[in-house]
Amino acid sequence: MIDIALLEYLESFLTPRRLGLNKKVISQRTNHFTVAIEDVYQLHNTSAVIRSCDVFGIQNVHVIEEINAKRIDREIAMGSQKWVDVNRYKTTKACVTHLKKNGYQIVATTPQEHSITLEEFNINTPSVFFFGQEQQGLSDMVINSADVLLHIPMIGFTESLNISVSAAIILQRLTYKLRNSTILWQLSEEEQLLQRMNWAKKVIKSHDQIIARYYEKE
Repeated sequence: MIDIALLEYLESFLTPRRLGLNKKVISQRTNHFTVAIEDVYQLHNTSAVIRSCDVFGIQNVHVIEEINAKRIDREIAMGSQKWVDVNRYKTTKACVTHLKKNGYQIVATTPQEHSITLEEFNINTPSVFFFGQEQQGLSDMVINSADVLLHIPMIGFTESLNISVSAAIILQRLTYKLRNSTILWQLSEEEQLLQRMNWAKKVIKSHDQIIARYYEKE
């Protein structure tokens, strides 16, 4: 439970512009869709996907590091890792199990036969979009666990897109459809309060001391 009085006290240290921006962005965030990245080798690809999640309002991203464990490239992410919640997993199984338990259908992005297109995708069900390694793609475990196989139609000589480009295309198209639907896709009131608290702390460098002084006055 968020201490609303404390939240409002912390937000009083923000500039009006920052406070307004935080509230505006939070109102457009969603957990209806989320993204999972499975053992991507190129560091800049993981960072670029996180940046796209921020741009298109995805609040949570899930990073599997069963084979490739690397830090986020801050330059490529352009600070977006501050505003998106990055959840890390040591195994694909742990990630898939966690997301299924939380009500997400598993969507494997793959050019495999029988995969559907973006236009055919049903946005009504909460979904996690899995993106795999640059060369091998997604593991058999993700493919076999998938409820939906999804691909981006291509008509050129090149048969694949960079993972970060694929993620941007899918997120732009499907979040646009989501926001123009009647689905209740926004964060809950409690989730919005939690993000406001988290973001205020990330902006205020001395927030620990400020919070301590606040409780001393109580």
